[in-house]
Amino acid sequence: MELNEAINLRTSVRYFMEEPVSDGEIRALIEAAIRAPTASGLENWLFVVFKSDEAREKIYELIGEGMEEYYRAVNLPEEKIKKLRGRIFEGGMFRAPAYIAVFINRDVRFLKGKEFDDVEFLWSAESAALAIENLMLKAVELGLGTVYIGVTNFRGIEEKVRELAGLGEEWALVGVIPVGRPRGEVKPRKRKKSVDEVLRFV
Repeated sequence: MELNEAINLRTSVRYFMEEPVSDGEIRALIEAAIRAPTASGLENWLFVVFKSDEAREKIYELIGEGMEEYYRAVNLPEEKIKKLRGRIFEGGMFRAPAYIAVFINRDVRFLKGKEFDDVEFLWSAESAALAIENLMLKAVELGLGTVYIGVTNFRGIEEKVRELAGLGEEWALVGVIPVGRPRGEVKPRKRKKSVDEVLRFV
């Protein structure tokens, strides 16, 4: 598969088949991920894979909690939130055979001093985001679907994901990536804005 094909086929997949994702496929995803650029060469990322039935169920519930928090943040009425939660769980939205949580270690940094806290964290998060994109493009090549979950970063939920991963407070969650074989036809969506609308030469 050519890179351009993988880029154009990549899309957010929210419904997955029950078929397991093999350890070999997971390793291939992580091998692609860690080829991404990493600020100051720190490689201060960690990829925690939740594959056991118990761990997957807990992550799935936490995603549901995060979605509710998101809906409240955009001021949806509770009755509508209840219906949306029912749709998520009854339809199996985001239920996947594997979840990859991507963390960065706040304590591993290049520049010392509190004045660099914000930029060091930004660089680390950017590095992890680049790794996630590599992972997602490799998934396309392997016939797997992925979707980026950011709602697990809400306060109170991130801590539970970190605890489930067995990590200390120095680890910050960047996102959770459900991984599996897509259920149904995958249709990449067109972008709302054209290249000309988002491109500027100076």
